[in-house]
Amino acid sequence: MKKLRVFAVPLALCAAQGIASAQSIVPNRAFYFGLGGSVNTTDFNNQSIEATGLSDAYNKTTGAYMSSGTAGGPPVSLGMGSQTGFAPVVQAGYFEHFQSSQWLWGAKFGYNGLGQSSTTNSFLIPQYGSYGATPFTGNAVVQSFKTNIAHQFSLMPFIGHSFEKGFVYAGAGPTLSQINTKIDNLIGFADIKGERTDISGAPQNFSSSQWVVGGALTVGATYFLDASWFIDVNYNISMTPNQTANYSSTFNNTNGNTNVNYSGSLIGSSTAKTTTQAISISINKAF
Repeated sequence: MKKLRVFAVPLALCAAQGIASAQSIVPNRAFYFGLGGSVNTTDFNNQSIEATGLSDAYNKTTGAYMSSGTAGGPPVSLGMGSQTGFAPVVQAGYFEHFQSSQWLWGAKFGYNGLGQSSTTNSFLIPQYGSYGATPFTGNAVVQSFKTNIAHQFSLMPFIGHSFEKGFVYAGAGPTLSQINTKIDNLIGFADIKGERTDISGAPQNFSSSQWVVGGALTVGATYFLDASWFIDVNYNISMTPNQTANYSSTFNNTNGNTNVNYSGSLIGSSTAKTTTQAISISINKAF
């Protein structure tokens, strides 16, 4: 028994030293700020665009009113594919362990300067209408349509579990994204009595910029270099809902080859949503 006691004391001391050496360097609680970069892939599918034309026709010689017309049609779906690129990221957050636990909670505010775009070139928007009692078909000719997600902010509450030199976490929260759309060189044409006619005149450009609320999911892991500095690696998937942008302008077409002047309005809209997947890495300072 004495021999067992003699060996038990140094074994207990070694075990205590092992436990002490395995203590986590992750702070119990901390605010933090970080800078880094991300690889992002944005899916721009499910885009659609529609256009309506309203016009009045006047005799070019006398200026007398002749008739009114309107044309429109169903939305045209555009397959715009995906884009991949790099972007800067900034984040600031806070975490805190639950009392006497390795589990923790927190939240972080993030910015991703996505700056990704997708463009569809040279397409037609079919239209159907009438001038007075005369029916016609036509189309709006578009040189290009571009969708861009420029900036994205996120607020992400999370739950995590800490280890000796870091913690893993998962969370979800809202996003705020800037979505820009641009239509270049749109002209409205009509086939009236078998003659193709430029109704709206010179090509027109349209643009829209909106801030859209969406949502995101995140999973990530940190590695603490010491109690103040750590590396954060995470995967995010964020989605914006269908968002409609509206466009309108007036036209006065006096340069046609016929003896008719056309004036009126071009009215249209586009609907878009995006899905972005991002892998980010940042260096962070805990306070």
